[in-house]
Amino acid sequence: MPEHGPLRTYGRLKARPIKPRQAALLETLLPRIRAPLAPFDPRALMPAAEAVWLEIGFGGGEHLAAQGARHPEVLLIGAEPFQNGVASALRHIDERGLANIRVHDGDARELIARLPDASVERVFILFPDPWPKTRHHKRRLVGAETVAELARVLRPGGGLRFASDWADYVNWALQRITANPAFRWTADQAADWRSPPADHVTTRYEEKRLGDCAPVFLDFVRS
Repeated sequence: MPEHGPLRTYGRLKARPIKPRQAALLETLLPRIRAPLAPFDPRALMPAAEAVWLEIGFGGGEHLAAQGARHPEVLLIGAEPFQNGVASALRHIDERGLANIRVHDGDARELIARLPDASVERVFILFPDPWPKTRHHKRRLVGAETVAELARVLRPGGGLRFASDWADYVNWALQRITANPAFRWTADQAADWRSPPADHVTTRYEEKRLGDCAPVFLDFVRS
């Protein structure tokens, strides 16, 4: 019988037609900044980098590009399978002239599997597909296997940030991340998860408030 890969944690790969300028960047810029398709040391991509940050599901790339502009000393690697989102991110990267960003235009789990142990200082999972129907919960990105892989690639003391505006997914993620002894939730009071962190970048998607609750931010430390 044929082997099947893991369930997809994302929906469509493409929606509206991609604008000509962005389509051109898919042909010219993406090949230059695409993350390697084989196991690699991220610091080899930017030897002068003081840290490596990973964003899983960067949407239109607003947060990824903004963090890259704020932190030119950091190498940011973003993963996103949605072609329109990748095209949008390339536009942001091109307009800002950013040289410290690499992109994986596919499933983030493929990228994580290629990273060495303890090679990343921060991970962002911001407003992932909530798969709100109960029968689709198995497709949610945050599960025991993914959390274990994040624990593997994060350095001790590294940070993991999860954000969502779906209450059920917030509870789901909190339960599954704290179930792994490698992670400690940093919140001490309600304001710690109800207010955006000081270094957060609000995106247009977040402003749409498509979920069923106000955005919740969960920060964890890798022990």
